[in-house]
Amino acid sequence: MEFSTKAAQPERVRTGALVIFCYADHTLSAGGKAVDKLSQGTISQALKTGDLASKAGSSLILRQVPGLLAERVVLVSLGEKPKLSPRLFADSVKGAVKAVQATHAQTLSFAPFDPLAGLKTEEQLKLAVLSSRECDYKFDQLKSEKPATASTLKKIEFLFDKSPGQSIKNMLNQALALAEGIQLAKDLGNLPGNRCTPGYLAQTALQLGKQFKFKVSVLERKQIEALKMNSFLSVARGSEEPCKFIIMEYQGAAKSDTPVVLVGKGITFDTGGISLKPGAEMDEMKYDMCGAASVLGAFRAIAEMQLALNVVGLIPTTENMPSGRATKPGDIVTSMSGQTIEILNTDAEGRLILCDALTYAERYKPQAVIDIATLTGACVVALGGVHSGLFTPNDKLAAELNEAGLQALDSCWRMPVDEDYQELLKSPFADMANIGGRWAGAVTAACFLARFTKKYDWAHLDIAGTAWKSGANKGATGRPVGLLVEFLKQRASA
Repeated sequence: MEFSTKAAQPERVRTGALVIFCYADHTLSAGGKAVDKLSQGTISQALKTGDLASKAGSSLILRQVPGLLAERVVLVSLGEKPKLSPRLFADSVKGAVKAVQATHAQTLSFAPFDPLAGLKTEEQLKLAVLSSRECDYKFDQLKSEKPATASTLKKIEFLFDKSPGQSIKNMLNQALALAEGIQLAKDLGNLPGNRCTPGYLAQTALQLGKQFKFKVSVLERKQIEALKMNSFLSVARGSEEPCKFIIMEYQGAAKSDTPVVLVGKGITFDTGGISLKPGAEMDEMKYDMCGAASVLGAFRAIAEMQLALNVVGLIPTTENMPSGRATKPGDIVTSMSGQTIEILNTDAEGRLILCDALTYAERYKPQAVIDIATLTGACVVALGGVHSGLFTPNDKLAAELNEAGLQALDSCWRMPVDEDYQELLKSPFADMANIGGRWAGAVTAACFLARFTKKYDWAHLDIAGTAWKSGANKGATGRPVGLLVEFLKQRASA
């Protein structure tokens, strides 16, 4: 789908569909009122019929409106004006795009934006691009026959009263870069485990590095063994697929500037290992690498934006499989940090690969480390699919990530990592156990990771509930690429 900006009066634009926003009380936006006058009141008369529902995103299509060159006028509700928010604005854009996709229109033009809900024009443009791309996304590359009902919509343009300034052009480019990053994360998540292997993730990273000119290194098993990442290797033991440790280094600032480090969990398929999962919905365990996918997506976005910040991405990636060589419950391993771990449950494997990557992160003397992982079902129980779980002992870092999530419509919710919970990880045979029992599972998982992060500011995002959706329309969401990119942009600005 192609996006562009254009200085033009809406009534003079030849387009398949002209989108005009209105409110639940049928009040037209400023741009809509101007167009209504030229249509001899046709638009306001259509609103008086009550055919347009008041809910944000509801739409009504008018054809052959007098005084206009557009083939269709799409009236879209923003809902009640006092309740309008960035999220409802995004819902309204989605409603408009979906309505046009159901027609044979090839182009869609948005009438000039009004100041809405405290949103600047640039912010509305960003939300409109991301919402439109979300409507356009489909994962059908593995189907032998494409759906016959594919939309004909190919172009979206945003109209302005005068020639758009540089800030508008910059925001359009940044929004498109972010959309590409989110799409990459979705595509990687939706690929099946026999396609998206550790080697595939490594190849994706290498291709990104080549395309956007940042450094990528891929460590193989012998190099991982030399680093004494025995916790990571304990998870990889049961798989025939070679494990990888991916290192991406983006330099957007001076070499002397300390980087932000992103660590993504890359379990490309999770059977649970010897602690085998139930068969029902196990196919969704292809999404257990969505933390890694979000790091790759964020890197794609910030590299295209040429963000003025140094960022390192670390991805430990492997399958978690049962076999005669697989790690057994009760086994004890020594992590890269030198701390020993009693593995009571091989299905609590994400923390076992992350802890060695978190130790590796120390060598960068980072300004902050964020790990991203589909870590616990307990987090899904606690927060559902609305918020990602945020764990950090650092109030400032928590506030930054929370604000970034709000700005990106990719929210997180802070959870505790109190020292009292560490008691649940005690082991009579090792420095710690890898699980803490039935209660507070998401918290004890974060507390386990906290033991490997004493030398820097750290936060953990548990995205088990937000990285993908289950059910008939299951699929990867691309979260939290938006949150991560917004956080990195704020760091670059600071």
